[in-house]
Amino acid sequence: MVMPDGTVVKTVVQLNQVIDHPRMEIGDFTYFGHLEELEDYAGYLAPYLFPPSPEKLVIGKFCQIAHGVRIITSSANHDTSGFSTYPFSNFTMDSSMTMADVLKLFDLPDRKGDTVIGNDVWIGMGAVLMPGVTIGDGAIISAYSVVVKDVEPYTIVGGNPAKPLKPRFDEKTAKALLDIAWWDWPKERIEANIDAITGANLAALRAAAVS
Repeated sequence: MVMPDGTVVKTVVQLNQVIDHPRMEIGDFTYFGHLEELEDYAGYLAPYLFPPSPEKLVIGKFCQIAHGVRIITSSANHDTSGFSTYPFSNFTMDSSMTMADVLKLFDLPDRKGDTVIGNDVWIGMGAVLMPGVTIGDGAIISAYSVVVKDVEPYTIVGGNPAKPLKPRFDEKTAKALLDIAWWDWPKERIEANIDAITGANLAALRAAAVS
């Protein structure tokens, strides 16, 4: 982010410009404002997502991710099917292990799937997303929430565990916004219609969609 005087705010970064991870897909213009520079943004945001992990982290376009957010993906899980959850196999690895052996370590009976964050999602400071959740387009995650279940589009959630607090718009408006999907417009159309996108006039946004 660059201020009017040319000052570069190095703590606000577009994530797909600073992350190159085989198990992450990040849409354009999604940013992370962490208040301090990091050497490894992927490792901070999703510390348990490894190159051989079977799951993916998918983040849409134009998301806003605040300081301290952590995304706990499925590879963080321990096997809970037996008497102990201690990962003994993690500490008995040696040079005789093959990649197939390593991949078996991720094959847990209760593992979750991909974690998916939609477009134009705002995730507040210190929020934690647990494995396998899907966050719908336009949702807002309140600060320090712990999200353990899917979040519907254009819904505000908060708490631990996070629960719906209120819809951002009525059902008809939310459906219209999903149909319009302004985040998929060409960059030039978005730039020309920022007032309609950030405003609350649905007719103006619909007009911009066909302009």
